[in-house]
Amino acid sequence: MSKPKGFEKPAGVRDYLPHAAEKLRAIERSVLDCMGGWGYRQIMTPTMEYYDTVGVASSTSDQKLFKLLNNRGTTMVLRSDMTAPIARVVASLLKDEPLPLRLSYHANVFRAIEEEAGKEAEFYQTGVELVGDDSPEADAEVVALAVASLKAAGVKSFRIALGHVGFLNGLLEEAVPGREDVRETLKEYLLKRDFVGYRETLAGLSLSAQQFEELEGILRLRGGQEICSQALDLSGNPEARHAVRHLSEVWDALEDYGVARHIMIDLTMIGDFSYYTGMTFEGYAAELGFPVCSGGRYDNLLQQFGRPAPATGFALKTSRILDGVDGIKAERELPLLIQYDADNRKPAFAEAERLRGEGRSVLLRHVAGPADVLGETIARGVRTGPLGPAYGEIVTYTSF
Repeated sequence: MSKPKGFEKPAGVRDYLPHAAEKLRAIERSVLDCMGGWGYRQIMTPTMEYYDTVGVASSTSDQKLFKLLNNRGTTMVLRSDMTAPIARVVASLLKDEPLPLRLSYHANVFRAIEEEAGKEAEFYQTGVELVGDDSPEADAEVVALAVASLKAAGVKSFRIALGHVGFLNGLLEEAVPGREDVRETLKEYLLKRDFVGYRETLAGLSLSAQQFEELEGILRLRGGQEICSQALDLSGNPEARHAVRHLSEVWDALEDYGVARHIMIDLTMIGDFSYYTGMTFEGYAAELGFPVCSGGRYDNLLQQFGRPAPATGFALKTSRILDGVDGIKAERELPLLIQYDADNRKPAFAEAERLRGEGRSVLLRHVAGPADVLGETIARGVRTGPLGPAYGEIVTYTSF
């Protein structure tokens, strides 16, 4: 393998130039402020964690993890999501805090498989975790907050698809009992949204007409609250029926939040993490064919860290919103330029300090003679590539 050139970077990672960094931070601030308004407090966790704790608990497959060894030979990982690290903190540093806990975050995460797929190996998420409440009200809260957060991020047109792991688990257990391999294959096709492969697999099974109709019929279970009634008619499995009733209660709460117009029920959706145990959801922006947010309930994760507690949450895919949605505009105030000669350096520096104290952005420029002085009409329109205009205005402290 040839030595990389000095300007090269690893595949799957990126540089954020000032205009992109400004917009990303603007999205982050707006969304975190929105989450704060709902009572969620921001938390920060390390970029690097132990593989045997957070790495294993994250339910991210080894192929998706960035692993490294520390100087003692212990295997570490770069965090692949924020849910498992926050579960670790809730079970340790926050173990004496009363539940429920409402926590928010903005962080970069790493998944090696994204590099192989031509996507980003490092990207940013902004999200929340609601720990200690297993009610439909809690699930409705995080979905309603996801709606508010997408709006705060500048995503104007979007839909959120709502599903439930329990419905599919119950329906598949009823239709193909004892066939774990078949159930996993069918769920994998649904996760990939490969409905052709799903139907072909069904056709290759020895199913009764009723079983085939039940399993093929879930592909049409997408719409409003009426889907819950149709799903109850489709399966008599207790787990599946409990899941549908739970979703119906979540929908009722979302209607009272006034956000049901953004929601659709999709009972083919199962979420892309194995730790999900209940409701799952994904949000899609009109401009993009990929999810801009995802989340769900994970009631078994915290017990791996010694503090059993139900939990639910979601993450906005902030990098994807930055790249694919016009949305929020980062307001950038152009800096003021103070140019000075040696005799006027002290008052120029004093004026710069005063203006910075008022919140202004100030650049300083030493000039050696009249030929070096920039006129305002010249400088104001000077552009420096992606950095935009150089100065907003110019103040001159010179003796010539």
